[in-house]
Amino acid sequence: MSEAKISSNTRFIAWMSIAMLVVLADQVTKWAIVEWVSLYEKIPLNSFINLTHQRNTGAAFSFLADAGGWQRWFFVALATGVSAAIVVWLWRIRNEGHAVLAAGLALVLGGAVGNLIDRITLGYVTDFIQVWFGNWPFPSFNIADAGISVGAAFLIIDALFFSGREEEA
Repeated sequence: MSEAKISSNTRFIAWMSIAMLVVLADQVTKWAIVEWVSLYEKIPLNSFINLTHQRNTGAAFSFLADAGGWQRWFFVALATGVSAAIVVWLWRIRNEGHAVLAAGLALVLGGAVGNLIDRITLGYVTDFIQVWFGNWPFPSFNIADAGISVGAAFLIIDALFFSGREEEA
């Protein structure tokens, strides 16, 4: 095997490892919340962040949470398809050195898989971080959601400042 091929495969494994770390951190923190925080309990950490224990049957901002149950399998199928596409995308760019793009994809992948595990095994996603803006609570979220959000920010940064610049140079 050539050294370049080993290096590109190593990069792919590194990005997949980051995704798996997000999944692991997500699942461990959700387990801890379920074990030690009662459902709907709120534990203030400071004046604007609570730990809580909530169940979300919908998507972001509880979108479709009251849709009657079909949304569980819709979100399972969607997350599975997106995750598979991201793995293929990471494999295809492993030789190209797009670090910001790959980091964003790895974080989104880890978050998608973390929430996918919940949806398949529980039928809902466990959320536990609640941030307050004055008297208004931001929707509760978890480590998987944070991975998806930070990953999406990386993807935007890559699109604005990095992707396509290779052809211009």
